[in-house]
Amino acid sequence: MTNKDVSMQRPRRGAGFRNARAAALLGLALLAPPAWSLDCAAPTRALPDPGLCQSRLLADAPAGDAGIQALFDLAKARADAGGFDQAERALDCADALARRAAEPKLRYEAVRRRGILEFRRERIAQALDRFECAVALAQRAGDRAGTARDLSNVGAAQRRLGDFRGALRSLTASLAIQRERGEVSAAVLNNLADVYRELSDETQAMRFYRDALAALRERGDALEAAHVLETMAEVALDQGDARQASAWLQEALAEYRSAGNRVYELRAHDGLTRAALASGDVAQAQRWSASALALADTWKLPLPAALQLQLARTARLSGRVDEAAARLREALAAAPDTDPMRVPLLEELAAAQENAGDAVAANATLRDAHTRALALARAQHDRQLDWLRARFDAAEQQRTIAALETEADLQRARFHQRTLLLWLLAALAAAAALGVWLALKQRRHRERLREQARQVRHEQELERYRREADALAEDRSLLQALLDSRDEPLCLLDAEGQVLAVNRAGRQWLDAGEDTVSAGQPIAAALDEAGWAALASALEHMQDSAGHSLRIASQRGAGLAARLTPWAGGNGLVLLSPHADADPAHSAASTAPIAGDVAAASAAPDEDAEAPVREGFRRALVELMLGAIEAWERGTGTSRLELAEKSRIWRVNIDDGRLRARALERYLAVSRLPRNPRWRDVLRSAYFVLGKCDGLSTEARAELQARVDTVLAYTRRDALV
Repeated sequence: MTNKDVSMQRPRRGAGFRNARAAALLGLALLAPPAWSLDCAAPTRALPDPGLCQSRLLADAPAGDAGIQALFDLAKARADAGGFDQAERALDCADALARRAAEPKLRYEAVRRRGILEFRRERIAQALDRFECAVALAQRAGDRAGTARDLSNVGAAQRRLGDFRGALRSLTASLAIQRERGEVSAAVLNNLADVYRELSDETQAMRFYRDALAALRERGDALEAAHVLETMAEVALDQGDARQASAWLQEALAEYRSAGNRVYELRAHDGLTRAALASGDVAQAQRWSASALALADTWKLPLPAALQLQLARTARLSGRVDEAAARLREALAAAPDTDPMRVPLLEELAAAQENAGDAVAANATLRDAHTRALALARAQHDRQLDWLRARFDAAEQQRTIAALETEADLQRARFHQRTLLLWLLAALAAAAALGVWLALKQRRHRERLREQARQVRHEQELERYRREADALAEDRSLLQALLDSRDEPLCLLDAEGQVLAVNRAGRQWLDAGEDTVSAGQPIAAALDEAGWAALASALEHMQDSAGHSLRIASQRGAGLAARLTPWAGGNGLVLLSPHADADPAHSAASTAPIAGDVAAASAAPDEDAEAPVREGFRRALVELMLGAIEAWERGTGTSRLELAEKSRIWRVNIDDGRLRARALERYLAVSRLPRNPRWRDVLRSAYFVLGKCDGLSTEARAELQARVDTVLAYTRRDALV
């Protein structure tokens, strides 16, 4: 499968391919295509479970639209490799995911790609249904470029079904849209040329082929331009101009060799051999045949049936009748029974048998060729009749629907007449209705007043939240001023290793400049890889630890003996400072306890007295976090993972293939609460919920605000700030 139009996906046909179309053309001309309803993209069979099929087909596929696009790419790759059933399974999974996501653009893409897959599987009638549905979806979405592309695909399918008038109508409409947009594609020009070729108007066909060739060369698509040259060469051979056909084929062969496409090289050799035979140059045909055989032998390529035919014809005209017959029998054994190339292969075998003097065998082979040609024509005719029958049934259904709609209109008219008879009673009830209307209007007025009052209270609350947020932001400025006033090296980090504040002595100790270590930058920029790994491991355990000593190294290789201690202000912040016994250059500072130790020492005598207060503070934090999550889920209908992700306060991790907010979950139970809780992050989460959940009831908002006030009351105590 491909993202391009299906114009270049033209099979190489045998002599009997165009037969048995005249009977279908009259019905095609009279039968209009059905008017597609908006539910044409409905699945024709049960789709797989979206989650299971994606994990089976693409275990590492990304989530969302990127995962669906990955399934589309997988389907294309499998179809290109000939695995049409596997490609269909991938499209089924992508379609199921697109329906679950309720994304119209992705559903449209699934319909379009199904049509291309059906076209490549030679299910032309089914492909036409998909393409026409894609046109309807593109028109409904206002996608002009998509409409033009899908109309071109519709025209290509109609041409394959023999509906040349419909194909011209669709392709002309596509070309008009593209010219209006100023972006004419070579695909629609090539499709138009194919239709005119089918109608035996070679002059008009060559004009469009030349336009398509010029467009492809202007775009720089040399490979597709070579395909058009091949088709032009076929038209030239049909007109008897073997010299021009040979020139175009040699130009196409040069492009294939430049691109390294050996399969297309073989196809070009087929045309060149045919052109040499058409001009009567058997010697040149022998040279092209030898070149084709050498190419296939070098690259281990199978010989196409069309090339086998030209090789056998060259051998027969060169007097090697037995070799020609053997090659033809080999090609016939490999060709499927439904392959149209079997007819010209049998006809050539009959000619070889006649040259060998076996007239009886030649006549039998010709009868077999004639029988197969009739069977192919009959099968083509049956396919066209089946398509016509399906179109007729669809048209009948549309007419039935139209008749039902007419009947419904009549019923509505009768109902309207009965309604007019009731106007007298309605006039008598007008006074009562007016009274009811006035009462309702007064009620709505009161409701609007209450809503305005609620909105004013909401704005006042928001202003209060902003003031509280500004007050919390001032703490960071106070902390920076505290650090700058000290002579010993200090660095304040958050739980993720981000630098919140650092003084000049701290940068000197870390052997880093201000552009390397400053507020808002990761501390990892100042450390080597091993030092950052050790520091990150220590930070993960700091919420439940009173301190941690370790040795790290700066980016310039200087060894540093460091100590991590919780900041006395709480909130899970960590002080990074030199170890007291490690650096003789800071001997004066090494005898003084660091800030965390001072706080711990000063709080030690009153620890028993403050234990009930701290326990109450921890319970209040857990209750506030639980209340914020409950309000978020009630107000938005989403889970706490969305709260963590949208607020960007809590990290979301992947554990055993599942998304989890492990840091947030520790604040949902007192028993799991860290020793040094990040209470400011809990407050920020509550403020985020109050600011974003407009759908919260007044009672729920008041309850959550009360819990916020309880936590703020604890934080204002000297023992906790």
